[in-house]
Amino acid sequence: MNILIIDDEPDLLEKLQALLASEQYAVTTAADGHVGLEKIWSDSYDLILLDIMLPGINGLEILAEIRNANIQTPVLMLTARGDIDDKVTGLNLGADDYLAKPFSVAELLARVRALIRRGNTGNPVIEVDNIRLNTISREVTKDGELLALTTKEFALLEFLLHNRGRAVSRFTLAEHVWGDDFDPFSMSNFIDVHMSNLRKKLKNPEREPFIKSIRGVGYLIEREGK
Repeated sequence: MNILIIDDEPDLLEKLQALLASEQYAVTTAADGHVGLEKIWSDSYDLILLDIMLPGINGLEILAEIRNANIQTPVLMLTARGDIDDKVTGLNLGADDYLAKPFSVAELLARVRALIRRGNTGNPVIEVDNIRLNTISREVTKDGELLALTTKEFALLEFLLHNRGRAVSRFTLAEHVWGDDFDPFSMSNFIDVHMSNLRKKLKNPEREPFIKSIRGVGYLIEREGK
């Protein structure tokens, strides 16, 4: 799998390249918009990590140009935290997902795996057993029936599905769902409350728990999906 990273922060670019290479991805980098665009024209990639604030030509301009050229490579936009207008503009221009800096390694890898998998199948739906989650419509069904999940419950389930087969720690889940707003001292039971409610909604009396608790670690969805 080939990934192109376009970002003008040298330290971050180096760290992202090393991280993704350690996960067995082939990684190409570009430190400004013009070089990044040239690399897109000259080669094909399975995923593009694209910073918005770039010298020369910014990430939104790059995104608009490649989508106008009918290049449908999945694009994960990297944004400054709180830049809502940029996120909305990016999604409207055809970005597949966005991630606000600073981000956790676990969340980045989960998004990368999900977008590459989605790009390979062309399907925004993650299906495991009788559970179907649509990453675009943000809907979840169980045996075809729509589940009424809260925003936090959806985020928990989506992250665990992206990481299925891997045990995810409570802290990583909290960091993903609440971000910088999470205080481990005053909000330590938040993750347990939301997880308990989510598991009740996913429960099937005749089956093992869809989300398993791993003592001393966190939670796990171990089933294979589509």
